[in-house]
Amino acid sequence: MIKVGIVGGTGYTGVELLRLFAMHPQVQLQAVTSRKEDGMPVADMYPSLRGRVDIAFSSPDNARLNDCDVVFFATPHGVAMAQAPELLAAGVKVIDLAADFRLQDIAAFEKWYKMPHSCPELLKEAAYGLPELNRENIRKARLIGNPGCYPTTMQLGYAPLLKAGVIDASHLIADCKSGVSGAGRKAEIATLFSEASDNFKAYGVSGHRHSPETLEQLGKLTDDKVGLLFTPHLVPMIRGMHSTLYARLTREIDNAALQALFEDAYKNEPFVDVMPFGSHPETRTTRASNMLRIALHRPDNGDTVVVLVVQDNLVKGASGQAVQCMNLMFGLEETTGLLHVPVLP
Repeated sequence: MIKVGIVGGTGYTGVELLRLFAMHPQVQLQAVTSRKEDGMPVADMYPSLRGRVDIAFSSPDNARLNDCDVVFFATPHGVAMAQAPELLAAGVKVIDLAADFRLQDIAAFEKWYKMPHSCPELLKEAAYGLPELNRENIRKARLIGNPGCYPTTMQLGYAPLLKAGVIDASHLIADCKSGVSGAGRKAEIATLFSEASDNFKAYGVSGHRHSPETLEQLGKLTDDKVGLLFTPHLVPMIRGMHSTLYARLTREIDNAALQALFEDAYKNEPFVDVMPFGSHPETRTTRASNMLRIALHRPDNGDTVVVLVVQDNLVKGASGQAVQCMNLMFGLEETTGLLHVPVLP
């Protein structure tokens, strides 16, 4: 059994980890930290876990995280890098769901996250946790930077096109929407029900911190310079993410060949579903699952390809992807504990 610790178990990604681990046959929960809720049974805060999770929250000081095999950080940016050196020195593997180990460019991290990076020597060895594009590095890693939710959709949506060299990499456009759970479980005016419901808005139009992460990773897929115009939007739903990706084709390729690029790229991927050409994937077809669905369009058979990508932002966009990485790191079948059927309606 893998002894698992979770730092920050009271937020949405933390409870999503708990939900997934409650049904994971190879996991034993050792510690779930919360300074404020120290001693409270986890199931008292989250009754959905009654009868499945019998552990109580513990303060970080008493959690004995060094006794774990792996520790997940479902915490704000900056927490994992403060604690990772001690855990790694004790032989504990670390998976961070925040941004501390996503960006190799330290200057970009410090610009976008407004804090110094405290362990750049560890950053160099961190593996980027997107299994479909970085599986072998994840298998060998002891430290994982889990991808952002938006970057997951953009990378998997653009990867086959960039690898094949059939699009203009310098002018990519990503029009993306996320449910309000992507903002986390905190009290903010913008995510109050009366503010977010019956409303639709863009944010981060002049620049978003997921842009440098996405650009850094997309740049590994092509020798061409990558340019990305990324606009995120907040939609009035709890879970779900829909990304509409645009790219200009640079050489003649028919629709069947375009579809084949994606089907070949993801034919052995258990959590990427390439739908028939011209399909319209819906966010509810991935709700509460680790599945990501993709469909291609080519309006008027012109020189623009449109890639539609949907996922659950809390599962494949966060906690499910982290568990997928853990499975790889410990030599388990990658799908272990993750074969949940999406919830519909």
